[in-house]
Amino acid sequence: MQINDCCVLIPSLSPDERLTYYAKELLDAGFGALVVVDDGSAAEYQPLFRELEGMDRCVVLHHEVNRGKGTALKTGMAYIGEHTAFKAVVTADSDGQHRVEDTLRICASLNGTDRLMILGSRDFSKESVDVPPRSKFGNRVTSAVFRLLYGRYLPDTQTGLRAFSRDLIPEFLTVSGDRFEYEMNQLIYCARNDITMQAVPIRTVYIEENASSHFHPIRDSWRIYKLILGSFFRFTMSSLICWVVDIGLFTLLDRLILPAVMDRDLTVPIVNMGAIIFIATYGARIVSSVLNFKLNKDMVFSIRECRGAGLRYVVLVIAAALVSSLLVGAFNLLFPSVPATWFKIPVDLTIFVANYRIQKDWVFKPSKV
Repeated sequence: MQINDCCVLIPSLSPDERLTYYAKELLDAGFGALVVVDDGSAAEYQPLFRELEGMDRCVVLHHEVNRGKGTALKTGMAYIGEHTAFKAVVTADSDGQHRVEDTLRICASLNGTDRLMILGSRDFSKESVDVPPRSKFGNRVTSAVFRLLYGRYLPDTQTGLRAFSRDLIPEFLTVSGDRFEYEMNQLIYCARNDITMQAVPIRTVYIEENASSHFHPIRDSWRIYKLILGSFFRFTMSSLICWVVDIGLFTLLDRLILPAVMDRDLTVPIVNMGAIIFIATYGARIVSSVLNFKLNKDMVFSIRECRGAGLRYVVLVIAAALVSSLLVGAFNLLFPSVPATWFKIPVDLTIFVANYRIQKDWVFKPSKV
């Protein structure tokens, strides 16, 4: 991607002179334009924004009050989409942590593919000495959880340095989130909608251990993890509800309904008891599975149209039961002195997490128009 085809978008709240230096360097480097969103900064910061407005190819948009980074990004994207013809957008932070060289690199990494997002990735490895310990730990944990639940490994999930085609602007404007959680929701949206995310290494810069950041460790971390774990938590609750229904219905059929409608022949009690248990087991499982499908479709993954989802769900249920029985049986053969339940618990927990990924990526994958 040519540098002059890229527009840089910077959301800003109460900036210092580092923003003006960064803006001048970006424009001198050849970027097509710069859009700065003043997210409700106080009156004492307005001279700095007026200085930016005086620069050639720099537009400043203002929020009357602070509305959050996510809203500021959407305001900037909407402006770029409606009032410019730039082919790509680069988002960057205003606190001096993003070097011009890295901003140029991620713009140049766009290869013309419409459904591609480039992420400027800082080094959070154990060997890195440039990152405060709390930031290093938090980012590594978030990356691991994101990979487990969404199947994409992103070494830096909280980077604000990103680049993408203007064709993605309409989709990104629909992504929910007003504050820092918006950027995480954007990654989740990409993971669920076949948008390639490519990490490009950038220099790790923390000024005074990120003291100027407006990120609130507790409040904003809660918003981010609520998004990452939200659908998995709903999936867990759906499974628990259906398990209760399954157990309750099984008990009802086994103890009350079936004995009342079946003639228990006391001369062959084992036959009748076996039939009752068989009917109760599968009757309850059918009802709980239908309920689970409905809850997952409507509440967990929020899918309206999903052709073939019912058949895929049935295939998955059968496959999961088969895999569970085979693995538990195999472990039991290898270790006959160990109760099978000890194997079934970790096996079924692993299958449960895998089920979430498979249902998200295959069973309830949105139908393409």
